[in-house]
This record gives sequence, C-alpha cells and structure tokens, in this order.
Amino acid sequence: MSAVTTSRSPAVPVEARRAPFTGLRHTLLLTARHLRAARRVPMFVLMNLLQPMIWLLLFGQLFRSVVKIPGFTGGGSYLEFLTPGIVMMMALSGSAWAGTAYIQDMDRGVMDRLLTSPTSRGALMVSTLVYQSVLTVLQTVVVLGVAWLGGARFGGGAGGILLLLLGAALLTAAFSALSNAAALLARDQTVLIGLSQLLTIPLMFLSSALMDTRLSAGWVATVARFNPFEWAVVVGREALSRHPDAGTVLVHLGLLAGLAVVLTGVATRAFRTYQRTT
Repeated sequence: MSAVTTSRSPAVPVEARRAPFTGLRHTLLLTARHLRAARRVPMFVLMNLLQPMIWLLLFGQLFRSVVKIPGFTGGGSYLEFLTPGIVMMMALSGSAWAGTAYIQDMDRGVMDRLLTSPTSRGALMVSTLVYQSVLTVLQTVVVLGVAWLGGARFGGGAGGILLLLLGAALLTAAFSALSNAAALLARDQTVLIGLSQLLTIPLMFLSSALMDTRLSAGWVATVARFNPFEWAVVVGREALSRHPDAGTVLVHLGLLAGLAVVLTGVATRAFRTYQRTT
C-alpha cells in the first residue's frame, strides 16, 4: 500500500491574522481621541477657518476684475477660480500645525506611555492624519458653502466636489506627516512655527492658488509644476470645472498619494529616533 502524502500550507499564527485588525482598531480609537479633544476646544477649528474666509471674501471682491486681464485663463469668475486655492491653503496651513498634538503629548508624558504600550506605531501616525483630514473635509464644506452664497457656481457637480475633498485630504495627510516628523525629531513647538512659516507661505505663492501662473514670471510657473501644493490646487480646480481633464486630475492625485505614503513612512520611522533619544 502506497503512502498518500498531502501538502498543507503553513499555519498562520493567530496574532498575525489579528494584526491588521489590531492596527485598524488602534487607529479608530486614537482618531476618536483626537476628535474628542477637538470637540472640547471648537475654537481651534473655527480659528483655522477665519483666515481662509477673510481671503475668500476679501480677495474674491478686491481682485474680481483680474478675469479681464488678457491672458487670464481661469474663467469668467475670480471667486470660482479662487475657491479651490483657498481650500488648499486652509488644508496646508492646518496640517502644518498637526505636530502640535504630539508636542502636547510629549510634555504631558502621554507619548512615552503610548510608545511603551502595545499601541501600533502606524496607528499613532495614521490616526493623526485621519483626524486632520476629517477637519479639512468639514472646513472645506463650509468654504464651498460660503463661496456658493457669494455667487460661485461649480460645474463639476457632486463628483467634482468629492475629488476636491480627496485632493485636500491627501495634501493634509502629506504635510501632517511632515509636521509630525518634525515634532518627533525636534520636540519643540518653535520648530513647528518655523516649519509653518518656511514652507507654507512660499508654497502658497509659488502656485496658481491666487493667480493664474501664466500671468506670473516664467520661473514661477516652472517651480509650480514641482510644487505639491500646486498639485492639489490643480486637482481641485479641474474637478470643479464644467469640463475637467480626467488625466490631469488622476496624475496629480497619484502624485499627492505617493507623497503622502512616503512622508507617512518617514514620519512613522521617526518614532524610533524619538525613543532612542529619550
């Protein structure tokens, strides 16, 4: 009688099977923690809306005649041209301060307790990105509503708005990860202030957020092509237009997603540096 042999795949440990769900559960719990903190201090969310609203309402009226300048290709309404730029400016400025939550956790000893617990490092990072993205989405809805009341009409419809929100969320995730990495490495609020001033203002003005780059110096348009903030502005503006270029939208969304993944990985590795120097 010949022996019958059977092949079986190696057993997967229960812990390994549960690992993805553990990370997801940790992410949800930590995101809820951040949201509860924001609910206790709603003024923070409102203050982040204040400056974009001022820019939207004042710039939208002060420069409404820009559309009449020969060579302007942004359409017949400056408010409609401006709105996607304001949304991305709000996302960028808010995400630049994301590391503040880490600084506060370090000062209170919460970060050390989290890192000595079984809490997933990836969940610690991703939860802050999700939280910041949720804030960006909520604030974007408000900005779009105000723009609509001001007379702006967007031909992209609901699908265009969803693509705008996706672009804003990816921009938020990328720069929130960068802010978190700076917080973990420097452990100082002043570094975040410097990062905010050093990055956000040049990125905003070296883009088409406020003005069609065809009307700017040639080098500005060249630099804008490599500017992640400009990628998000292009996504939002194309998505809200009546006849969007699907290829342009997808390419720039892909660039933003790739940047977000890379910076999230770098920021997660910064936990190791933080632990080695504590």
